[in-house]
Amino acid sequence: MDSYDDRGVGSGSGSGSAGPGPGQREDASSGAGRGAGQGPRVGMAALSLPYQIVAAIALSVIGLVACAQLAMVFLHVAPSNTLTKQHGEAVDDWIYPEFEQNWKLFAPNPLQQNVAIHVRAEIAGADGRRTTPWMSLSGEDGKAIRGNLLPSHIHQNELRRGWDFYVGSHDNDNRANGLRGELSEQYIRRIAMLRLGKHDYGGTVERIQIRSEVRSIAAPGWSEEKISTKPSYRVLPWWTVTPADLPENAKGADK
Repeated sequence: MDSYDDRGVGSGSGSGSAGPGPGQREDASSGAGRGAGQGPRVGMAALSLPYQIVAAIALSVIGLVACAQLAMVFLHVAPSNTLTKQHGEAVDDWIYPEFEQNWKLFAPNPLQQNVAIHVRAEIAGADGRRTTPWMSLSGEDGKAIRGNLLPSHIHQNELRRGWDFYVGSHDNDNRANGLRGELSEQYIRRIAMLRLGKHDYGGTVERIQIRSEVRSIAAPGWSEEKISTKPSYRVLPWWTVTPADLPENAKGADK
């Protein structure tokens, strides 16, 4: 006959006669708050309610800005339509100058002209005032690019994009179309003074004048098309040089 102690031990280790021990009850109570198979919360779900609201608002704003950017760029490059006719000014205010696109929606628009930018300066020196010959800024960029496997982005695009900016913000009489026109004038003057500063003219640059020389690209030899390659010039008025037009090192020297 089994003793009382033996029966107690046997009943405690049986498959269904006794409940869980103290350690098992503690483990069961610690997992009571989570369903089976659920791990710790991650992402936004791990944040408190106020932070979840802030994160949701931030994501919504970012999404709206991204959608607005895509819509504005599409309208900017799309062919003329009702929306661009009615809201073209708003689209331009959004796009220019940071997001400007110089291409069409369905095909690129390759350049059909060679545009060269020239500058001359009025120098005040010991022998009085004199005017320098025209200097080709585009020619200097061309020399720096030819034969260079890794040409500078400045030599390739700074002057070209600056001139495009000026032409697009002025009428044929060189009158500025608002604030963008004034900014383009300042940009062109600073580029010219930066380039002139590399040359010693024996005096102080008092005024500068810019002009463009435009030549149409000749037709290929196999084409019967007749294209005139004679240059046409657009001469800007003389600009008085101000301290704001000088490079930083020249400003420091003047002070």
